[in-house]
Amino acid sequence: MPASVSLLLLLPPPCCSRRQGQERDECGARRRRRRRRRTRRRLRPFERGTMSMEDSAQPAGAASAGERASSPSPSRRLPDFLQSVRLKYVKLGYHYLITHGMYLLLTPLIVLIAVHLSTLSPGDVADLWTHLRFNLLSVIACSTLLVFLSTVYFLTRPRSVYLVDFGCYKPGPERRCSRETFMRCSKLTGNFTEANLDFQRKILERSGLGEDTYIPPALVTVPPNPSMELARQEAQVCMFGAIDNMLAKTGVKPKDIGILVVNCSLFNPTPSLSAMVVNHYKLRGNIVSYNLGGMGCSAGLLSIDLAKDLLQVHPNSYAMVVSTENITLNWYFGNNRSMLVSNCLFRMGCAAILLSNKRSDRRRSKYELVHTVRTHKGADDKCFSCVTQEEDDSGKVGVALSKDLMAVAGDALKTNITTLGPLVLPFSEQLLFMVTLVGKKLFKMKIKPYIPDFKLAFEHFCIHAGGRAVLDEIEKNMDLTDWHMEPSRMTLFRFGNTSSSSLWYELAYSEAKGRIRRRDRIWQIAFGSGFKCNSAVWKALRSVNPAKEQNNPWMDEIDTFPVDVPKVSKVAE
Repeated sequence: MPASVSLLLLLPPPCCSRRQGQERDECGARRRRRRRRRTRRRLRPFERGTMSMEDSAQPAGAASAGERASSPSPSRRLPDFLQSVRLKYVKLGYHYLITHGMYLLLTPLIVLIAVHLSTLSPGDVADLWTHLRFNLLSVIACSTLLVFLSTVYFLTRPRSVYLVDFGCYKPGPERRCSRETFMRCSKLTGNFTEANLDFQRKILERSGLGEDTYIPPALVTVPPNPSMELARQEAQVCMFGAIDNMLAKTGVKPKDIGILVVNCSLFNPTPSLSAMVVNHYKLRGNIVSYNLGGMGCSAGLLSIDLAKDLLQVHPNSYAMVVSTENITLNWYFGNNRSMLVSNCLFRMGCAAILLSNKRSDRRRSKYELVHTVRTHKGADDKCFSCVTQEEDDSGKVGVALSKDLMAVAGDALKTNITTLGPLVLPFSEQLLFMVTLVGKKLFKMKIKPYIPDFKLAFEHFCIHAGGRAVLDEIEKNMDLTDWHMEPSRMTLFRFGNTSSSSLWYELAYSEAKGRIRRRDRIWQIAFGSGFKCNSAVWKALRSVNPAKEQNNPWMDEIDTFPVDVPKVSKVAE
């Protein structure tokens, strides 16, 4: 048989070839459609509305032109707090409460003894003295027991931690960057496509940021020239500005500071930022110094918790906490939309906080630290990878945001407040919560868990100003008022997302408004990559007089706030 005939026999008939070709075309088309759907699903959170991110950015965005904004799918929203809570987190909260159960039991016992003694007449006291004179062994035994219990109490009780004062850095007017300036500089770089420039504009319009936020000079020059030297300059200006304000308000000498904790997520040079502070202020040689990196927007409260633990073992000490972020070397110049959000939200900022465990500082301190609660979801792969610093397809480094970010943040928040609840809620709220929980878990009743009213536990709320969407969801789920959310919204509007320091700009806002009164309770809560959610509860030791807050970053313009922030604020082309 000729070779050509053999070859023809091996080839499929023409109809089969056409059919196989059509099938290949259809398979290729199906694969392309699946890829497009996956891409749309990944970008949908950014195209439908502003979302918050942690560590370096929090998703925000807008619907495409001509498309009506629709509510995000349940997987991309904060979970409804009316859903069932996990019993183990409730148990954890009560474990924290019972840890100090000895002091809770001793207090009513001492009160009962004092009340009983107050009812004794002089004759009863004389009879008691006569009885004790003839029962010397009982007196010695009781005295020994009293001394022993007193010693145990004073040795095991946690040291009180006071917040003497804090300072926030406010850049000069030359660092201000309006939204129009931001868009103009982004366009002049030549790195972004027209579609992604339009995407950034839509994010800005729905982000909740105003016209007076601050950006370092390396990013607003044309062309941008970020460098290690300029990043160091940004870190120095921010940190030293905040520390100088704090030292001026407290009158503490740098040599008196025994503990230093600095946190900055994305900029970790050598020598470290903490070493930079030690060198600039000539801190003492035996200072206990820590530098925390890569821990996201919740690192400020992590630093407070670390300083609190250190103050338990270092008596009569001052601890300085410095919370900042550095954006000079962390600006993204690529076209991956999930990495572009951080450019639109993050701005310059820094806060310095002075803590003390000296009893003599109680009278002049502003606040006392009551509780810190930390929640870490890093064991879950989805939570761990929802905010990741990585390279895009062209090798440019940015922070990639998962579509699951909102759901992860909501789950971490729910876990954290479930643990915090038993520590701070009044008994009536805890009782209602436990009754509904027992009915659901033990008796299988089809009822929704009772969501406690946290407004009964706190007078002031400082919620990390990471993005408008998260603030909206927290306000709705926790039934907070505009007054409670005002510090967070105004901080986002005036200063942008300053990462871990945003909580202190919010507290400074409440002080500048004259809202802080003695015995008020303040709840600070922040989210961070990993994924983490952390809380700190403070009690005001005195009323804060705004007239004396000269170094407060809000004081020269506080009368112009609050302002109305529309859902969509157009940016000029």
